[in-house]
Amino acid sequence: MARMFRFLLGLLALLLLLSLGPVLLLRWVDPPTTAFMLRESGPVRYRWVDWEQISPHIKVAVIASEDQKFPEHHGFDFDSINDALEDRERGRRVRGASTLSQQVAKNLFLWPGQSWIRKGLEAYFTVLIETLWPKKRILEVYVNIAEFGTGVFGVGAASEVFFRKPAARLSAPDAALLAAVLPNPKRMKVRTPSVYVRSRQLWILGQMRGLGGVGLLQEIDPPPPKQSKKQRT
Repeated sequence: MARMFRFLLGLLALLLLLSLGPVLLLRWVDPPTTAFMLRESGPVRYRWVDWEQISPHIKVAVIASEDQKFPEHHGFDFDSINDALEDRERGRRVRGASTLSQQVAKNLFLWPGQSWIRKGLEAYFTVLIETLWPKKRILEVYVNIAEFGTGVFGVGAASEVFFRKPAARLSAPDAALLAAVLPNPKRMKVRTPSVYVRSRQLWILGQMRGLGGVGLLQEIDPPPPKQSKKQRT
C-alpha cells in the first residue's frame, strides 16, 4: 500500500508538472496553435496580434458579450453558474456560464463537449491560468484564439477577412459584430449577419457603453503612475 501510495503521488506530481509547464510558458510565449484549431478539417486562418496592436473596442466587446465580471472574478462566475443550473432544473434553455478564463482553458488545451471529465479538466486549467497569468494576458490570448467564423481564429485574421483592416483599426460597431457571433461562429455570420446577430450587436454596443467603454480596460491594464516633478528631475 505504501508503494502504491508513493506511485500515485509521483504520478500526480508528474501530471502537475506536465500541465504547469505549458501554462506557465504561455504566459510569455504566444501560442502557435490551439486544440480547437487542430480539430479543424478545413483551412485555418490565424495570425497573432500583440496587445498594443489590438483595438480597445474588441477587448471591451468580448467582455460585454461573454463575461462582464471578468475584471473582478477569479476564473468562475458562480452567479451565472447558479442561474444556468436553475434554468436546467426548470427545463429552460441553458445560458452560457463560462468565463473568458474558462474558454481560454478549453480552447487551448481541451475539446468541445459536456462530459464531467472535460469540465473537471477545464476547471483545473482555469485555476492554473488565473493563478499564473495576469488578466491582461488572459484577455490578450482570448481575443487571439477565439473563433469568429469557420476556420477564422483570432482578431488578427478576423479583422482582415471580414473588414479588410488591421485589428488596431476596428471600430466599436466592428468589434460588437465580431463579439455577436461568438456563441456559435459556425452558424452566425459576420459577413452576412442575420437579424438576430444584428440585434446582438446593438445589445453589445449598449453593454459596452454601460460598462464604461474603453475606460473599463484600466482595471485590467492600469496606466503607469505619474512621476512627480522631483522624480523626473
